[in-house]
Amino acid sequence: MIPKTLISDVSDLVEKTGTLGTECATGVESLFAFAQTQTTECAASFYEPIMCLVLQGAKEAHVNGRVVRYSAGDTLIVSHAIPVEAAVMQASPDAPYTALALRLDLAMARSMQDEMADFEGSASAHALNAAASDAALIDAIHRLFNLSKDPVEARSLAPLVLREIHFRLLRARHGGMLRQLLNQESPASRIAQAIATMRANYKTNLPVADLASDCGMSLSAFHEHFRSVTATTPLQYQKELRLLEARRLLVSENVSVATAAYDVGYESPTQFSREYSRKFGIPPSMQRPRNVPLTATAS
Repeated sequence: MIPKTLISDVSDLVEKTGTLGTECATGVESLFAFAQTQTTECAASFYEPIMCLVLQGAKEAHVNGRVVRYSAGDTLIVSHAIPVEAAVMQASPDAPYTALALRLDLAMARSMQDEMADFEGSASAHALNAAASDAALIDAIHRLFNLSKDPVEARSLAPLVLREIHFRLLRARHGGMLRQLLNQESPASRIAQAIATMRANYKTNLPVADLASDCGMSLSAFHEHFRSVTATTPLQYQKELRLLEARRLLVSENVSVATAAYDVGYESPTQFSREYSRKFGIPPSMQRPRNVPLTATAS
């Protein structure tokens, strides 16, 4: 059960800061609030490794044909940076969609490997999963939000509560893929390594065979594990990165179509325009300037 005071406190923060429909920073660096008074169309973005607790309303994430719906009381866990299309499905001015999102600290999670040694939770084949939150996890997130209101308490106590939240996410029945990251040699960890390389070098044509070699995998095994984690292929993943960054350049920096194409690694503006139109439903020349980030929280 989500405390009504938590819903009202998060809504009040978003309203006070004028951040309705966008990420709202709190007094804890990795914790964000979100509120939306109306439903939205599916929009493409990248989700970072993150946890999202829905306080009110509902949202859907689409990952290569798989649909994950998360509503009030549910926690979404995203273990790897993946391309998604997401939409707010339940929201109104009287009952806004409201959520808290926490960017995951994978180093902190891995530091708990010894504590999790005897835990026998099920594995997961997906990097994005949602399920009902237990009372202990909701309570920990509530306490973290309350700490965010006081800078002194946040500096002193938030690290302890953050560790508790990561521990509870690792023990959650839908935290299977996150648990796999505890082992640095697991396929999930190796794919995370490849993803980091691809994101840092998305403008470059990285040979997939080199990525597989860096992960210590055969080419076929790399393709299999990469698709299992991200629900897409390495080449498609890179294309998603390029197109989303190109959209950010077009809408935030108002560059030309050709400049956006070349800046993200395309050699042909014509090919770029064709793939952009296929992805976003409009040609890049018709993209209106607005604030669209390359990555987004799952809130």
